[in-house]
Amino acid sequence: MSQPVSKNITWHHGNLTAEDREKFLKSKGCVIWFTGLSASGKSTVAREVEHALVENGIFATVLDGDNVRHGLNKDLGFSPADRTENIRRIGEVANLIAQANVITLTAFISPYKEDRDTVRALMPKGKFIEVLCDASLEVCEKRDPKGLYKKARAGQIPEFTGISAPYEAPENPEIVLKTGEQTLEESTREVLDYISKL
Repeated sequence: MSQPVSKNITWHHGNLTAEDREKFLKSKGCVIWFTGLSASGKSTVAREVEHALVENGIFATVLDGDNVRHGLNKDLGFSPADRTENIRRIGEVANLIAQANVITLTAFISPYKEDRDTVRALMPKGKFIEVLCDASLEVCEKRDPKGLYKKARAGQIPEFTGISAPYEAPENPEIVLKTGEQTLEESTREVLDYISKL
């Protein structure tokens, strides 16, 4: 883990423990990290889970890959180094939000195992739940809602995950959603059932 460049900073602890927050807010924060190919269903399932949680009075929010690249990470491209920095930044942000007792649902391709493991290491045990949205490349290409696969196949998008850049699937994710076969309702229920046991 790298250290801050500045040596003149101090971490400020709050007046509440994690246990205090859970007691007063009646909510436990964690990071639900959706990973998978483009069009595998990450954002769709994350948004559905968020809606169900909030509807039931549970603090939840979604950090979506495209949305984050419009602001916080708009200076990053899709080179391997930029992908790593993208995930590093969002991991830090997700961790801060989870510490505020919000269930933080992230929807990022996050193609590299090492980057996802780095984010997992930021958090207390059990607070990082990796969710593989498992849909085949063929299914994702058929969906292709943004037309990205078509552009990638035509050589218009370099370093496109699954076509001209690698995707390293998780080896032991907490949840595997068969999003190429399951309905949205089935995938959502599987994640909600997992969260209910935390």
